[in-house]
Amino acid sequence: MEFVKAKTILSKEKYGSEWYGIDYKMNLYRGCSHGCIYCDSRSNCYHIDNFDFPKGKENALLILEKELSKKTDHGVVGIGSMSDTYNPNEIEYEQTRGALKLLSKYNFGVSIDTKSDLILRDLDLLKEINSKNNVIIKFTITTPSDELSKIIEPHVCVSSKRFEAIKTLTDNGIFAGIMMNPVLPFITDKEEDIVKLVRLAHECGAKFIHTYMGMTLRENQRDYYYERLDKYFPGLKEKYIQCYGDRYNCMPLNYKKLYKVFTDECDKYGILYNMKDIIKAYKKEIKDNEQMALF
Repeated sequence: MEFVKAKTILSKEKYGSEWYGIDYKMNLYRGCSHGCIYCDSRSNCYHIDNFDFPKGKENALLILEKELSKKTDHGVVGIGSMSDTYNPNEIEYEQTRGALKLLSKYNFGVSIDTKSDLILRDLDLLKEINSKNNVIIKFTITTPSDELSKIIEPHVCVSSKRFEAIKTLTDNGIFAGIMMNPVLPFITDKEEDIVKLVRLAHECGAKFIHTYMGMTLRENQRDYYYERLDKYFPGLKEKYIQCYGDRYNCMPLNYKKLYKVFTDECDKYGILYNMKDIIKAYKKEIKDNEQMALF
């Protein structure tokens, strides 16, 4: 794996109170090998060359420890918003596992975005962190169909494996759920699929499902997506061009009805879907260092 220089690893999250209550964020890799046809991180604005070949960051753990040791606010650190931190290189290099050890050492919480069941390797550390601070795990699941997931997310474990991983996490007391993002018009926006996805989430013990019921398309990302549509869904690209043009936000044509179906199903099973409710549910009162030491 190629490594790139990095001056910092940890940064303050500007919108943390609105997005899963995250206080800091970090990405231990640049790029991702999952091959998801819709990935927003391919967009030119992020300036990631050779996106499909993840790169590590030189001395990432040394830099991270230095940064964590100086923080007095031991909040929640978000990992993987731009690049799945559990890409195959993680098996050998263990940058994510090393980072979790440091977060535990310095009593920080963690919020992880992933599509990979490799996260179960680090269940011991997630439980350790959860005993001291807040932990939330967000699995991206866009379809209940393993066959469809193999097409739109070709190089990562299928949806059923992600559901199984959520069950393992929740069975071990970890607050875990689903990001049903994106919802791809004409592909993953069937009413019956959304109903099935919510039911499977309930069966695996998912605490929440969050969705914005749509997808984004912009430069480079759009080109890549359309190439894959031509390959796997012939004729669909032209439908996108007709319906959305060069629009950034692309919502299913019946997104209001779909969202109502989605929320009704979540309400039926007691699954959270409003961001404020999700944050409130997973965050617990954290004692400060002095109180913890006395305890």
